Amino acid sequence: MHVPSGADRPHRDFLNIADFSPADTFALLALAERMRVGAYADKPLAGKALAMLFMKSSTRTRMSFEVGAIQLGGTAHFLSPRDVQIGRGEPIGDTARVLSRYVHGIMIRTFAHQDVIELAQYADIPVINGLTDLSHPCQILADVLTVQQHLGDIRGKTVAWIGDGNNMANSWIEAAAHLGFALRLACPAGYDPDEQFLAHAASQGANVQLLRDPREAVANADVVTTDVWASMGQEEEQAKRALAFALYQVDGDLMARARSHAIFLHCLPAHRGEEVTADVIDGPQSVVWDEAENRLHIQKAIMAALMGNVPL
Repeated sequence: MHVPSGADRPHRDFLNIADFSPADTFALLALAERMRVGAYADKPLAGKALAMLFMKSSTRTRMSFEVGAIQLGGTAHFLSPRDVQIGRGEPIGDTARVLSRYVHGIMIRTFAHQDVIELAQYADIPVINGLTDLSHPCQILADVLTVQQHLGDIRGKTVAWIGDGNNMANSWIEAAAHLGFALRLACPAGYDPDEQFLAHAASQGANVQLLRDPREAVANADVVTTDVWASMGQEEEQAKRALAFALYQVDGDLMARARSHAIFLHCLPAHRGEEVTADVIDGPQSVVWDEAENRLHIQKAIMAALMGNVPL
């Protein structure tokens, strides 16, 4: 936390799942659920503006934050690398100081997680992590909201992650330690999640298992989820990764090992025929379109809490 210039209260950032307490996270999810079902009509961002820094392109992140800010009464302003001086060598700290004089919050979607940390260090306004190579907390909270929408309280449920130990896997690990559900990750050797997230989960006594066999991971799971084999910036590794992940495709046979009520999640975009088959992602257990919609609702809740001072 840091105290913004001319304000009488500290502000909060959302860089990782644990930046909210478990109690506040569940309150945030409850607020997002009210927004999802149309039971929230307040405009806590009236007269406020969100700066959206995109070092990585996106469909869902841009639209959900932009539409969400407008629905809450505010404005959102898209800034690509061509639109800001960071792309021409301006220090991140200088950009943070300048934006703090213009807007009331910053969302950044970028590569290096350290850039988000530095932005938050120098900004006098809330900073929201829209995605880094290390973590993707907004997506995971949208996923948890989707689980609760379809299966009820996530506490006590079992989530199976199949594939790359990427930013999504890291944030799933953090969420499991934070929110009290079991997580089994099936990743090929050499593609494990970040060790600091695994170590933190172990220190918290979380029920997190790292496995090699996807069949073991999905056995009796309530949720099965995956992501592309090669994320943005890893395209040159596509052929190598296709070989490494060949046995980690979520198909009908794998889904059949999960519980009969199990749901399938994917943060999108998806590559049918690679990490998931069409019959799964387009089938009756898939809730990926609800999941995509829930990015809007959870991010509205985050902005309401951080920028609109809505109590949790």
